[in-house]
Amino acid sequence: MAKIDTIIFDVGNVLYQWDLRCLFIKLFDDPQELEWFLAHVVTPEWHFEHDAGRALAETLPERIRLFPKYESHLRAYAARFNETIPAAVPGSLDLVHRLHQNNVAIFGITNFGSEFWQGFRPHAPVFDCFQDIVVSGDEKLVKPDPAIYHLALNRFAREPEQCLFVDDRPENIAAAIELGIAGHVFETAAELEQELVALALL
Repeated sequence: MAKIDTIIFDVGNVLYQWDLRCLFIKLFDDPQELEWFLAHVVTPEWHFEHDAGRALAETLPERIRLFPKYESHLRAYAARFNETIPAAVPGSLDLVHRLHQNNVAIFGITNFGSEFWQGFRPHAPVFDCFQDIVVSGDEKLVKPDPAIYHLALNRFAREPEQCLFVDDRPENIAAAIELGIAGHVFETAAELEQELVALALL
């Protein structure tokens, strides 16, 4: 069996906390209206259209026509998206830096809208430790579609058995395992650290 020498990280809720509510709780005084808004206007399903490659120039006008009352909130979603990312996940960035210091190859595969990634990446210097990151919105491919993993392996010049993929969503890990990539369903940095130590990467 080949030795794992490469770590591929997801971003949202593995390295950085992410929750749409973190922005919109600032914009609503009525908790019930906030819940209705998140269930019907800026829904996860609509948000994920950006992960799949749709541009804000297309999606925002459509949504504003459907929900004109919330035009200012929808424009805030576009302009203030970084406020949906309140902080790093405790302990995770330290693991990245330690892996980097140990000369472990680090890559990323993230479901992230292209425009949102461009706005967030300059504020996250930890990604300077990464050799490359596949961003779903750029590629118009999203996890757990096997195509995004194939693309990443080709771009990273890695064989599946070299890699450990770390993601918080079991279905994304299952898709990687189907391709022969080892997987870790992320819950805490402490649990991930134990696996990295076991693999002699830390």
